[in-house]
Amino acid sequence: MNALILKKGSSKKSAYNLKNTSSDILETHTLAVLVDNEAGVLARVIGLFSGRGYNIESLTVAETNHADNLSRITIVTTGTPSVIIQIKAQLARMVPVHDVHDLTVEGPSVERELAMVKVVSSGESRVEALRTSEIFRASVVDTTLESFVFELTGTPEKIDAFVELMTPLGLVDVARTGIAAISRGL
Repeated sequence: MNALILKKGSSKKSAYNLKNTSSDILETHTLAVLVDNEAGVLARVIGLFSGRGYNIESLTVAETNHADNLSRITIVTTGTPSVIIQIKAQLARMVPVHDVHDLTVEGPSVERELAMVKVVSSGESRVEALRTSEIFRASVVDTTLESFVFELTGTPEKIDAFVELMTPLGLVDVARTGIAAISRGL
């Protein structure tokens, strides 16, 4: 008598398909973390991510309340739903952390990024770079006879589109701030 050989997870209708399909779904979340504004706090937060192999897509930090000595860290990270839950829980347990908000799930929020884009071109390419910058409402913050530096604020997708269009026109450098985000309404 031959044994029935089934490969684990070989069919979606198989009783042996024990694989959790939701664990493969990667989600991107924006986390706003309110922390003490003191030396080493950012390193501890980043250490939590790197020590566990979590990825940081974007990171911005600034003091938000001088009187209370508080800073806000905005982190954009990607992971499975269970990893995101774990990240939030581990951040909340850290001593210098006062509050953790997942802006992705807590309701509508506004996200913006600032970029400076340097384009070196001449002739028709130079004119086209200026036309494109007007469409994207980018400001010219520096100009020479050979180059422009454009300043652009918007969603990461808008900045990506602008950079893609500037590439054939002589793009030489891009500096991006990372995402700053805040919840909408009250």
